[in-house]
Amino acid sequence: MLLYDLTSTYIEGTGEGIAKAKYGYSRDQRFDCKQVVIALVITPEGYPLAYEVMNGNTSDRTTLRGFLDKIESSYGRARRVWVMDRGIPSEALLQEMRTSDREIYYLVGTPRSKVREHEKKWLDLPWQKVRETVEVKLFSEAGELYVLAKSEGRQAKERAMRRKKLARLLRKLRAMRRNGPRRDQLLLRIGAARKEAGSAFRFLQLQLPAEGEKVIRNSFQFRVDKAKLKAAELQDGHYLLRSNLVGENPAVLWERYVQLTQIEAAFKAMKSELGLRPIYHQLGHRVEAHIFVAFLAYCLLTTLRNRLQALAPGLTPKAVLEKLATIQMLDVYLPTTDRRWLVLPRFTQPEADQAILLHKLKLELPQQPAPRIKDRFPEFSAKALCL
Repeated sequence: MLLYDLTSTYIEGTGEGIAKAKYGYSRDQRFDCKQVVIALVITPEGYPLAYEVMNGNTSDRTTLRGFLDKIESSYGRARRVWVMDRGIPSEALLQEMRTSDREIYYLVGTPRSKVREHEKKWLDLPWQKVRETVEVKLFSEAGELYVLAKSEGRQAKERAMRRKKLARLLRKLRAMRRNGPRRDQLLLRIGAARKEAGSAFRFLQLQLPAEGEKVIRNSFQFRVDKAKLKAAELQDGHYLLRSNLVGENPAVLWERYVQLTQIEAAFKAMKSELGLRPIYHQLGHRVEAHIFVAFLAYCLLTTLRNRLQALAPGLTPKAVLEKLATIQMLDVYLPTTDRRWLVLPRFTQPEADQAILLHKLKLELPQQPAPRIKDRFPEFSAKALCL
């Protein structure tokens, strides 16, 4: 099983020397900067298998076909299940995957509009409990299995997020009405509030003052459309999944789809802990090298995370790296009587808590390296000699 997703990272500066730097949809909300798109394939345990740096204006729907061939050429033919978000595969490519003889399977989410479109097919079907807080309904169509899943936890989260945005929006509108700005200023402020509220704004009914009219309680009114809000809340926490794994257990399909959070966590770790974002380089090959180093660092971070789960549960990779950061390597240069230099490579001895951590992880520091003799003292820069 392979988890596949894409992200973007923006570039500070003009980026004129970077061929792949383009303006496009920014996951970081930096539409003013050029960016590159990064596609990543990982296992459910978080281990990365492949990545690719693409042009910043690359559409998600154009990327999957190349990765199907890339993974097969790198690792050989196998029965693979691709788990993706709804915006990645096109209908044409899904049709190819269903009819292919290469044993390519998929599990992908669908837009909310599909839930309403297929409502008549699943409305009268019974719910099946697959987990304590998750229920599903199943139906098949055109060689695909559709799984309508309802999660109580996700339902509560979506409702809380919407209500929080609505409450903030209503507070802003009440403040506008109290301040009584001119009509043009009011429209500008409503536009800014609409952008911040996002989809929550559609549940509001507004009565705006006419041109030249004062902004008072009678001319500027607003209220929540309770009928539309109630209809939206009925769909909260619902996911419609589709797959060509027709005979698969729906509980397994749900658990596999939920594992997409692994790849979201991978992007978050690469952008925060590993310094992938932003990119300050202004040459294409340096951008590629920057992302390659971040990818290798994530491989090591994932290895450490899985090791911690087995040997020291409760510890995070970040906490371990911070604890062990004071163990450093240094070279001590001592002059000899015959004008040569005795070089003693040494690493600092671990403190008691560090020694316990190393023991837990079953790691042993090597023996102190043997001394070396050099004819001359190396030329260090003034900055390197500052302690």
